[in-house]
Amino acid sequence: MKVLHFHFGKDGGAERFFVHLLNGFAERGVEQKVIIRPDRTWKPLIDGSVEVMESHFRTFSLDRLMLPLRVSALIRQWKPDCVFGWMPKGAKLVPANPEPLRLVRLGDYPTTLSKFRNIDTVVCNTPGIARHVREMGWKRGVEVISNFTSMERVAPFDRATLDTPRDAFLIASMGRFVPRKGFDVLVRALALRPDAYLWLIGNGEQEANLRDLASQLNVLERVRFLGWRKDPRPYVAASNCFAMASSHEPLGNVVLEAWAQSVPVVSTRSEGPAWFMRDGENGLLVDIGDHEGFAAGFARIEKEDGLAGKIIDGGLQTLQTTFSREAVVQAYLDLFASRATGAAGGNIKSPPAPRP
Repeated sequence: MKVLHFHFGKDGGAERFFVHLLNGFAERGVEQKVIIRPDRTWKPLIDGSVEVMESHFRTFSLDRLMLPLRVSALIRQWKPDCVFGWMPKGAKLVPANPEPLRLVRLGDYPTTLSKFRNIDTVVCNTPGIARHVREMGWKRGVEVISNFTSMERVAPFDRATLDTPRDAFLIASMGRFVPRKGFDVLVRALALRPDAYLWLIGNGEQEANLRDLASQLNVLERVRFLGWRKDPRPYVAASNCFAMASSHEPLGNVVLEAWAQSVPVVSTRSEGPAWFMRDGENGLLVDIGDHEGFAAGFARIEKEDGLAGKIIDGGLQTLQTTFSREAVVQAYLDLFASRATGAAGGNIKSPPAPRP
């Protein structure tokens, strides 16, 4: 099996999943070539068997003209079984060559189908995105294959290194510092929890605003801005609770990553978490923008006997039954092989839904 990937994302949960999936394919003997942006921090984490090429593929750049020609020549020479564009920008590079299976993988709701003109099958990571694509008028194949994350437990990072008391209630969160991620909500929640500390893993355009807000609320001394980390797991593992405050989150890879470290999660009722999380069973759910709800959730996890353990167990069970590495990798391999049987993209398929 040969697969050619195009991925022009930056740094985030979607990129971590991309690396996990590449490595999962490599373990199953899939030959892979990938084209990614230059200087990605996660490039060294890609399995050594994968051939990595780099290009910006930007508008008004020489790459914009030359890369499609290089890709067409590569397909003719290497003859991949599948050409796999990640997100709309990756889909634009998928050529019209009908011989390999041509896929796009979506982790968010598209606003247009125009970039998918050469695509045979759209792969969505949630049923909601798949329904949205169909409602937009997509007539070709749609598959739902969700994400997985590494289940490896890691040693927690030493809190003292970040000047955080060992006995403090520590909240962790991570992602790009953009408005829809809701980190300001967590800073406001922290102001209601004078005994707690907050570690924010990531970076982005809102960092200065978040620092200003923390200063205005007199909590800056209890917030740690950790920047982007190649491996955020030790920092998550060091926390008592993981928080995801997004107003829009199609899936929520970070929730899966927190569960894998046996850390309880408090999340908004955004699209993805509302699909696979059950309040009080595998996490706590609060309304979008509700900083008081987050503060109350943190207090429950800290003080309510048995609650943290219960939702940790529920999260691990959901991770194993709905988001297992083996099931996700096999679903993709079955899809790649389907071109040989002419069955690609027949129906919307979904992993088992979490128990209501």
